Amino acid sequence: MPTAFITGITGQDGAYLAQLLLGKGYRVFGLLRRSASSDVVGERLRWLGVLDQVELIDGNLTDLSSLIRAIEQANPDEVYNLAAQSFVTASWQQPLLTGTVTGLGAANLLEALRIVRPKVRFYQASSSEMFGLIQEPVQNERTPFYPRSPYACAKLYAHTMTVNYRESFGMYACSGILFNHESPLRGIEFVTRKISDGVARIKLGLADHLTLGNLDARRDWGHARDYVQAMWLMLQQDVAEDFVIATGQAASIRDFCRLAFGHVGLDPEIYLRSDPALLRPAEVDLLLGDASKAQSKLGWSAETPLAALATEMVEADLARYRVKLRTWYEPALV
Repeated sequence: MPTAFITGITGQDGAYLAQLLLGKGYRVFGLLRRSASSDVVGERLRWLGVLDQVELIDGNLTDLSSLIRAIEQANPDEVYNLAAQSFVTASWQQPLLTGTVTGLGAANLLEALRIVRPKVRFYQASSSEMFGLIQEPVQNERTPFYPRSPYACAKLYAHTMTVNYRESFGMYACSGILFNHESPLRGIEFVTRKISDGVARIKLGLADHLTLGNLDARRDWGHARDYVQAMWLMLQQDVAEDFVIATGQAASIRDFCRLAFGHVGLDPEIYLRSDPALLRPAEVDLLLGDASKAQSKLGWSAETPLAALATEMVEADLARYRVKLRTWYEPALV
């Protein structure tokens, strides 16, 4: 039985990846960062029905000793580093935390692996945000990086450290430069989930408008469930390489709103508001990926259309609020 170790296992990507690997017969360990809200950190794994099938180990990317102990306990064949302070907007308010967790945390994990399990296969979750102020209209593995946020700078450090450990120590270490990928498990602070949640609240009479920032920013959006498949495929190759993972199609935030509102029969122009206070200090106007290398070498391509993604997210949030409404109103009926 192959064994995998996932940091960030309680997040969107970690939960979908755990589900995928369990389905392939893996034993799955995950790094669990203890917090006061530890009673709810497994909600995404529970949503997918796999919480009881994963083995969680206490640890933190900022603590090298805890990583060494976790790796010794799990003794993995594959390691996926998905943990990060991943909310771009928050990185301007917490740049040092973002750098410590998202950047140095990856280096800590690489160093722990070099000490304990140098032959392990390592995956680093890189980000299209590293392209930032784009130097080419469509971005691939050869496009220069120009990060525009502390988050993107931290991700770029983690990305280049992964390359350095591969070239310096001969480790099987690769990065997936993933463009935006969403799902019903996306955190509420991310714009696509903010949209699907807002649409659900408006449809159910719990809100009368939705306020966003830049409605014209364009992103290459895919489904997280498709993208974790690419992560796994990268670690099955004979040689470690970095890959762009994207759909090759871009849509604006306004376009995503049209799909989400349209699914429930509402006109977004009636309900949408734009607040300049929600704009980023340094905006990234367009990200559009070229995943042709992944298609040719991994046999991977995105499967979920944007409209289907928006529909799935809205339906999930409608279901969440309907459960809440029953909880709120049923006691009053007793």
